[in-house]
Amino acid sequence: MKNKFKYNKNIVYSCKYHVVWCPKYRRPVLVEEVETKLKELLYQIAEEIQVEIIELEVMPDHVHLLCECDPQFGIHRVVKRFKGATSRYLREQFPHLKSRLPTLWTNSYFLSTVGGAPLETIKRYVQNQKEV
Repeated sequence: MKNKFKYNKNIVYSCKYHVVWCPKYRRPVLVEEVETKLKELLYQIAEEIQVEIIELEVMPDHVHLLCECDPQFGIHRVVKRFKGATSRYLREQFPHLKSRLPTLWTNSYFLSTVGGAPLETIKRYVQNQKEV
């Protein structure tokens, strides 16, 4: 995983996220051609919205994504874009998904930031600012 900083016009950043989301009812539908096409679509969308996919793994009943995105765009918009676009395409391309599920994805997802210094180190740094 790269540790370099990225930047836009206003911000120098390092915002890496671990995101997990599931099909509706956690149905194991992300297999074979669906899995292959989902991965392809996620990389394509990531390129369009300038998100770096660091790692991606599709399991039959959930997706693990490790990515970095511009904080001005926001990780929530990234996840909405990934889930919305892939749901539309995959349900059109694979009719069995439409017949088995009212929507492809659940509304929720898991999100965690990753990388950087440990929390305790940052807490001490902030607490000791006046002593520096």
